[in-house]
Amino acid sequence: MVQTLDSSLAGDTLLSARPSAPALAVLRALEAGGLEAWFVGGWVRDALMGAPSHDIDICCSGSWQESKRALEVARIAVVESGTRFGGITAVVDGERVEVTSYRYDGFYTDGRHPESIRRAERVEEDLARRDFTVNAMAWHPDRGLLDLYDGRGDIRRRIIRAVGEPRRRFEEDALRMLRAVRFASRLAFAMDPATAVALAACAPLLDQVARERVGTELDGILATGRGGEALERYPEIMCAAIPELAPCRGFDQHSRYHIYDVYGHTAHVLAAAGEADRAPALMWAALLHDVGKPGTFTRDKRGAGHFFGHPERGADMARDIMRRLARPTELIREVTLLIRYHDLPLRAEREDLLRMMQRFSGGGLDVPRLMNELLTLKRADALGKAPSCFAYIAEIERMREMVRELIANGEAYSTATLNLKGRDLIERGVQPGPRVGELLGRALDAAMAGAVSNKRDELLAYLLD
Repeated sequence: MVQTLDSSLAGDTLLSARPSAPALAVLRALEAGGLEAWFVGGWVRDALMGAPSHDIDICCSGSWQESKRALEVARIAVVESGTRFGGITAVVDGERVEVTSYRYDGFYTDGRHPESIRRAERVEEDLARRDFTVNAMAWHPDRGLLDLYDGRGDIRRRIIRAVGEPRRRFEEDALRMLRAVRFASRLAFAMDPATAVALAACAPLLDQVARERVGTELDGILATGRGGEALERYPEIMCAAIPELAPCRGFDQHSRYHIYDVYGHTAHVLAAAGEADRAPALMWAALLHDVGKPGTFTRDKRGAGHFFGHPERGADMARDIMRRLARPTELIREVTLLIRYHDLPLRAEREDLLRMMQRFSGGGLDVPRLMNELLTLKRADALGKAPSCFAYIAEIERMREMVRELIANGEAYSTATLNLKGRDLIERGVQPGPRVGELLGRALDAAMAGAVSNKRDELLAYLLD
């Protein structure tokens, strides 16, 4: 179905959300300057779906210089933000509205960037270069919806479909493959069959894309909470993004505790974690928690599989992977800690939990949050195993409640949370130096063991009286 212009859908009858007043002011200013302008892209898609959208893009018939002049006549501030691609940013009442010229893209010589940008005369020509049908619509408050590729129908059908020939779209810009997965994950849409086939076939082209851009798209996929579905549905592209995942596919764990191969287990863990919490460190840790398994696999005399040292190996691999993808240093630190300790035996006992909290302490880390994420990762890990492992989930939830109580009660798990400071000891006659640190360590051990309360006077009495 090709839908050209549906003028009956003009005005409030089309969209569940209206453009903001600043965005409408920009559109009207461009038109007052003799130019044609449309709202385009993601804002139109989200407005049709009734979803909130904060970024508003306008496509315009003028050059960026002509658009700038029209806006300045209307006393609208302009930032020359992307003039190489025909783009500027209009700023009205603190709101930024991107304005770009109608354009064609030239040939893509590097699988990512067009070698040239040419002005187009008509909005239809601009829409033809866009990636997916749901993003290739334009809307005007008077003229209505311009939907050349049935993007509105694809929204109803809940599918992501490439504009034109899918393989050509991905060969032009390989990052579109990860964008397809991100949109499908974010919107909970399926992939159009022809687009899915091209996605798998073109996956190796992702090597041409800057690793930072790949990492950013993976962030977006994981943030949807549907990363597990992405792993299951689009393994070729996910393994192209992170090649270390490829050895996990089909890797039989030879364990009575596992009913999936390493890759399938990872997908189930990521799905379970995403249903509970979408914290970035948790999502990345769930994705990479068992990436070290293929390299640590051994079998005993009975043929049972073992992965001794896989958490440590996995943490090191995750650090390398995330650095390669240019993820933030603090995020990498948290992810590697979660992976390193995800398989550490942990019991619903006071000292056991405080010792685990101690491992996370130091360096400004948010210990309560990381403990909660570790327990969520352990819960998801259990749900991704054989049903015989599900009983551990009740124990994990007991631990979660105990951690909340320990924190609420002000229990010590580090010298920073100990209600005794070095100056307290010095005031009681202890000479400054290593002895102070030794005594604080003894006090912390005793407090975590429950031998003394985490109260200043009682700690001093325990150490010195």
